[in-house]
Amino acid sequence: MSDDQPPSRTAPRKRWVERLSQLFSGEPHDLDDLLEILREARENRLLDTDALSMIEGVLQVSQMRVRDIMIPRVQMVVLPKDAELETIFPLVIEFCHSRYPVIDGDRSKVVGVLLAKDLLARVLQNKTMKVHDIMRPACVVPESKRLNVLLKELRTNGNHMAIVVDEYGQASGLVTIEDVLEEIVGEIEDEHDDHEDEGYIFQRNSNEYMIKALLPIEEFDEHFSTHFTTDEYDTIGGFILSQLEHMPKKGESVVVDNMRFEVIRADNRRLHLIKLKISK
Repeated sequence: MSDDQPPSRTAPRKRWVERLSQLFSGEPHDLDDLLEILREARENRLLDTDALSMIEGVLQVSQMRVRDIMIPRVQMVVLPKDAELETIFPLVIEFCHSRYPVIDGDRSKVVGVLLAKDLLARVLQNKTMKVHDIMRPACVVPESKRLNVLLKELRTNGNHMAIVVDEYGQASGLVTIEDVLEEIVGEIEDEHDDHEDEGYIFQRNSNEYMIKALLPIEEFDEHFSTHFTTDEYDTIGGFILSQLEHMPKKGESVVVDNMRFEVIRADNRRLHLIKLKISK
């Protein structure tokens, strides 16, 4: 064989496979080493960007705990256990959730979960029934539970939502199976999301709006007569990040002048949807 023969095109693939083999057969390596090899695999086109993103999400979920992604207690949409079914319809219609924590007195005492489908089935029979008559037992998990363990338990038990409790047994928040999956695959849309409407801005009432985080900041200024435009960011999502100075979780909010911005959808990579409420 001639010494002038060009190197084999399989060389990069071989080097990557050798490194991967060394990773699993040699001395223990940390997570950063594994991610470096996976990112090199993407550069060599052995993984696409979406696959790498999901793998990174899976690895991150195995390191995170429920407290890291839970919806805080103050942000929960709850129902009193003694409320008559007919009286809770306005709230259920407004938020369009499929499940609601049921409380006894205050938010720290969650005694069950009401499913919207149970409400629709029973209210036609007897509107005077109370929430506690049709609520189901709540799945309860500690703040310290790892997300990968929680995901397995939710799938095994057929639960879609769990109430998170602190060391004293009081409810500190809630977490859904969708919250965990979004840490892996990113934002999950559903048919009830108001922002399915075309455009960046959806007006819910006279002083409340749902806004896509990718709305250009110049368009926001033009629509709301503000002066937020700067060279530091291009979108309203960038503006929110500059105010918070960290990647926010769902439920976090920031107030600027008479505007309250609340994060409705976000993952560990970027913001997706923001609720704006303007005080008169």
